[in-house]
Amino acid sequence: MNIYGFQKTTLLDYPEHVAATIFTGGCNFRCPFCHNGELVLGIGSGEAAESGKGVEGIPEEEVFSYLENRRGILEGVCITGGEPTIAPDLEEFIRKIKALGYLVKLDTNGYRPEVLWMLLEKGLLDYVAMDVKASRENYERAAGVKRLDLARIEESVAILKSCEIPYEFRTTVVKGIHKAEEFEAIGRWLAGSRSYFLQAFRESEKMLGEGFDCFSKREMEEMAAKAAKYIDKVSLRGVE
Repeated sequence: MNIYGFQKTTLLDYPEHVAATIFTGGCNFRCPFCHNGELVLGIGSGEAAESGKGVEGIPEEEVFSYLENRRGILEGVCITGGEPTIAPDLEEFIRKIKALGYLVKLDTNGYRPEVLWMLLEKGLLDYVAMDVKASRENYERAAGVKRLDLARIEESVAILKSCEIPYEFRTTVVKGIHKAEEFEAIGRWLAGSRSYFLQAFRESEKMLGEGFDCFSKREMEEMAAKAAKYIDKVSLRGVE
């Protein structure tokens, strides 16, 4: 597995569990507001070389040595990115983590529903967090991908809404990308979901684009209220 970041302990990434977070490299989206630009571009790619934003990899053995030593203290492992589902060895990697007795949480953009379905069918996931980038009409702009196949996103949404494990949908809310009215459309789209989070945008020097800002707490509360007409649990995250 290509690992480009490793947070050894987190109380935030995996709800109700003490966990470690593993960051994979590469992504099939180019969200202009992404604050992990170096992970999206990864190491050794043409984009990384040209931009200077590539990062050094972390040996898999180093990660597993730490996880082995922290058994009984840590409860779970979060796999995020980048986009983990593009990694060809993701299943094997998760099996190694599960063999140590850990719960596994996967963060995904939902663009590879076939991978999500396979991992769920094999019982390899204990929690999934899927980013819903925007309303259907605004998705290409938010994801930074032209001619995006929205049906793939819709399939992943449907898979999670029908699965038995805990999951969440979440949107990073960005001034310059989103408009307040689209959160009612997102709410209708995700109607019946267990939980939906609106996350505050964080500016970063590592962003792929520029010219973005965060909404105020009041503005985000108004957006959340629009989505909450259709979803029972709608919460703000990272809002001060």
